[in-house]
Amino acid sequence: RKGLCFRLRKILFCVVGLYVAIPFLIKLCPGIQAKLIFLNFVRVPYFIDLKKPQDQGLNHTCNYYLQPEEDVTIGVWHTVPAVWWKNAQGKDQMWYEDALSSSHPIILYLHGNAGTRGGDHRVELYKVLSSLGYHVVTFDYRGWGDSVGTPSERGMTYDALHVFDWIKVRSGDNPVYIWGHSLGTGVATNLVRRLCERETPPDALILESPFTNIREEAKSHPFSVIYRYFPGFDWFFLDPITSSGIQFANDENVKHISCSLLILHAEDDPVVPFQLGRKLYNIAAPSRSFRDFKVQFIPFHSDLGYRHKYIYKSPELPRILREFLGKSEPGRQH
Repeated sequence: RKGLCFRLRKILFCVVGLYVAIPFLIKLCPGIQAKLIFLNFVRVPYFIDLKKPQDQGLNHTCNYYLQPEEDVTIGVWHTVPAVWWKNAQGKDQMWYEDALSSSHPIILYLHGNAGTRGGDHRVELYKVLSSLGYHVVTFDYRGWGDSVGTPSERGMTYDALHVFDWIKVRSGDNPVYIWGHSLGTGVATNLVRRLCERETPPDALILESPFTNIREEAKSHPFSVIYRYFPGFDWFFLDPITSSGIQFANDENVKHISCSLLILHAEDDPVVPFQLGRKLYNIAAPSRSFRDFKVQFIPFHSDLGYRHKYIYKSPELPRILREFLGKSEPGRQH
């Protein structure tokens, strides 16, 4: 019995020691916080070939590689509207690029942290949007998936800007919408603020499961629960984020955005609390920059079980998008 008590005390001592040591380790090595925010090293699902989107059921999708900067290469998927499924078979990249100038609108999708452009819930959303008549262009930021480079907020935003400009060169007069999910909402508002400042705004911005800024999100994240009341929590955990150059200040960006804004958020979201999405809407709605544009917040009841990444399952989503963006008219066959 004495031996058992000794071992239990030893285990307890080690656990407490580790609990106390982790904040100091993060403070001394702020790069750890950056890795935990980006989670770009988590590749789920494993063992998929991103060069072959058809393996994920995307038989009307082409894989590209673009180069935003020297030594940076990003992998891109372009899914054409589902009505072109048969025509798209066997077509090359040039055909897909030409297709962007057809009469179908385009959605540039910016995914969240962890995983790749081939993540299950992301693929399911591409399918839904494609079935509604949209082109969907998505990509992995530098350091994600098979994209080459080192992750950073600046780099992620620049990658998004590069892809947006690449689309606009090819899209003619077609509407281009930007859709960001989770951490991707931070990239989206960074991008759209920059586009508005240079007077080339997108036709609309859609934020799915957004937060206000990365500090408030980190403080609200379920991983922070065990340290939320730790003395000096902000100093140990939040300040290293800022010192790493990571802000994703959606709450500040929306004050400088001048295009229609749609926010989608599930009440039972366990990753980005619903109240952060509502708070962002309350900041954006009265902003003078939106005075000539629609600003809409769509909540999804917790009984629906959409949580953080399953809003694509909503049977109401087509109606919501149709009413907000306008109905996509069938384009000519390509």
